[in-house]
Amino acid sequence: MILKQICVVGAGTMGAGIAQVCAVARYRVTLVDLDPKQLDRAKESINNSLGRFAHKNKLSEPVSTIMARIEYCQELAVCGNADMAIEAVYEDIEVKTGIIQELSQVIDSSAIIGTNTSAISITALAAAAIKPERVIGIHFFNPVPMLKAVEVVRGMETRDDTMDVTTQFITSLGKRPIVVNHDIPGFLLNRINLPSNLEAIRMVEQGVATIEDVDQGVKLAFGRPMGIFELGDLVGLDVTLNACDAIYNETKDPKYLPPVLLRRMVKAGRLGKKTGNGWYAYNADGSKVVPASSATKKD
Repeated sequence: MILKQICVVGAGTMGAGIAQVCAVARYRVTLVDLDPKQLDRAKESINNSLGRFAHKNKLSEPVSTIMARIEYCQELAVCGNADMAIEAVYEDIEVKTGIIQELSQVIDSSAIIGTNTSAISITALAAAAIKPERVIGIHFFNPVPMLKAVEVVRGMETRDDTMDVTTQFITSLGKRPIVVNHDIPGFLLNRINLPSNLEAIRMVEQGVATIEDVDQGVKLAFGRPMGIFELGDLVGLDVTLNACDAIYNETKDPKYLPPVLLRRMVKAGRLGKKTGNGWYAYNADGSKVVPASSATKKD
């Protein structure tokens, strides 16, 4: 199966990033979102991101040529001509299930439906599709244009040819497919990464160390480009909480039980860079304006 037309549903940070890397790889892309303002923000974000790559001489084509491959639409019906549709909406099983159910009714029977979930069961999501054997997990990591790993997750009904086409697609994007052959909660990389992230939050919650020292220690000792809390703000605290809850609710493994501090931050609307306040606080341009220790105190 040769993929030419990709439909991405959800024009948030992840959806915009997925659309961008597909367009750079010379696929025709339709980015779908019900909110026209979100589509405008996505278009601006993609253009700015491509501009930074162009400034570093990391693009083989002009930005305008790549941008011309992306169409923006509010109607899910436009996915009817897609060879692959990738949903990248909010990490909520009911929202994602609804999108997958709608997609399966409009796309061709041979098309593949990918779900960019970080922890929700692929099998459960695929059950909403007319052809669950054509549904597969395609878990990109944030920021999509920068990070090379993409988990390709097999649901119970996913066919071998669906896996094969998807892994080839991910490779064509210049990324490395990490094949996950069993649909376990949290898949592979989050199962490894999330416990350490939650432990870092507990250490801060207990007053063992500051957010700044944890992040500096992780970067200096482990060679990470970003600290745990810096990356948490980029991903979104609500996304992290939902992923942990999804894993814990299915496994009851206490190491995935979210700390109270994380729940409090989400309830307070301190979700990270997208709200201007998370573990750190931010200016409109994304720069920090106060230390993390101040950001987590009551106003």
